[in-house]
Amino acid sequence: MEERSLLETLKQDWLSLPLLASEHGADVDMFIIYIHALMLALFVGWFAYFCLAVWKFSAKRNPKADHVGVRSHASTWLEVAVAVVEAILLLGIAIPMWAKQADKFPDEKESEVVRITAEQFTWNSRYSGPDKTFGKQNARLASQANPLAYDLDDPAGKDDVTPPVKDIRVPVNKNVIVHLTSKDVIHSFKVNTLRVCQDAIPGMSITLHFKANHPGRYLITCAQLCGNGHSSMNGWITVESQVNFDAWLVANKSKTGGAPVSFE
Repeated sequence: MEERSLLETLKQDWLSLPLLASEHGADVDMFIIYIHALMLALFVGWFAYFCLAVWKFSAKRNPKADHVGVRSHASTWLEVAVAVVEAILLLGIAIPMWAKQADKFPDEKESEVVRITAEQFTWNSRYSGPDKTFGKQNARLASQANPLAYDLDDPAGKDDVTPPVKDIRVPVNKNVIVHLTSKDVIHSFKVNTLRVCQDAIPGMSITLHFKANHPGRYLITCAQLCGNGHSSMNGWITVESQVNFDAWLVANKSKTGGAPVSFE
């Protein structure tokens, strides 16, 4: 049986964090651990103070009320210390981690790019095909047969791949760039295993990226209440080898349907 590190034991047995399957997720997990450590310290400290106050300032020990109250500045310094720790977590860890993900995007030419469109209550995806260029879309072309307004006459879209809904796949150990939007209301694309969660907003194309490093099939959920069918708005993202991914794209080339709306 493989031995687990103390950190892995803490994450799995104490915090019940799901399997980690992305590179940036390690930073997210460490931040979660720091937050829990702070909350544990506050809980233990304040509970100890509560017990001390109940014992020390009971009516039996202090039959006469003291109207002056606390004379020490220890509580003030404790509050300052907590504020400093919170500032370190925010300014020293959270913001730099966010900036790293938001600013340092991988090169699209060396990444797998996918457009994902949320709608009540499913997930649509589209891949650009061998030419790495997505076909145009025009809202005026939206119809029942083409709900996501894809320009079927655009030569650049002839090799685009539209898989079945709720089936999204990416190659392992390769940067993935997602252009995310919504067809109707606000949704939220969440994959716990990849430590990814991003709102999908109508009228906006929001870009996110990740690199999955653990093959598997992982659940996609909507983290934003989006209507009566919200609980059924799930899907699957499959992380697989480049060979299997390429074969899957070829198998889905003949699939027809709409594509995620681009607001470029």
